[in-house]
Amino acid sequence: MSVDYRKISLNGLWHNNPALVQLLGLCPLLAVTSSVVNAIGLGVASTLVLTSSNLTVSLFRRLVPETVRLPIFVMIIASFVTAIELLMQAFTYELYLILGIFIPLIVTNCVIMGRADAFAAKNPVSASVVDGFMMSTGFTCVLVLLGAIREILGTGAIFANMHLLFGESARHWTITLADNYDGFLFAILPPGAFVGLGLLIALKNVIDARAERKRKQIPLTEAKESGSKRVRVTG
Repeated sequence: MSVDYRKISLNGLWHNNPALVQLLGLCPLLAVTSSVVNAIGLGVASTLVLTSSNLTVSLFRRLVPETVRLPIFVMIIASFVTAIELLMQAFTYELYLILGIFIPLIVTNCVIMGRADAFAAKNPVSASVVDGFMMSTGFTCVLVLLGAIREILGTGAIFANMHLLFGESARHWTITLADNYDGFLFAILPPGAFVGLGLLIALKNVIDARAERKRKQIPLTEAKESGSKRVRVTG
């Protein structure tokens, strides 16, 4: 059976994006996206866990009894989350403290469990790895975009505290967009996250609607052109 990697990639990034279409994993998405560095940290952790768990589930899919499928999936995901948690404690401890409970809660993230059960358990390894990576990349893109919007509106700057993830060389990456900015507290509070995500979903729907209208117009135009050619030939 051939695998359509392009379709899998487009589904993860756009057509079936976990955050904008499936609306999964919203709890961490809304809670930690007050800044870009937080969003990248959670996105990288989620990407590693989702890709690794999809790989493992696909490798052992034929050996897992149907009756204990979900508990085994949870154990696999929990193992990778524990490994990521220990790595973050070792190398990005301050960021780990900021993200707090949302790192261990990756175990219960519906995106990861959903892909393990709906895709990795039924497809070969290569397709499962691509699916896990592209789904988590789509999720991370929304995290980072929402984090950037909220950080800019809330503080008037972007890329603050990037040294928490990238080391001391990134301490001066902060870009101040507005001097003497008083801040917009609503943007960095949970209600601001809801509003920001709603606007991103609305923007995606508008883009999809315009693309659909263009697809419908192209066959209509071709039909008119072929009809006019037949008229000229008949005449």
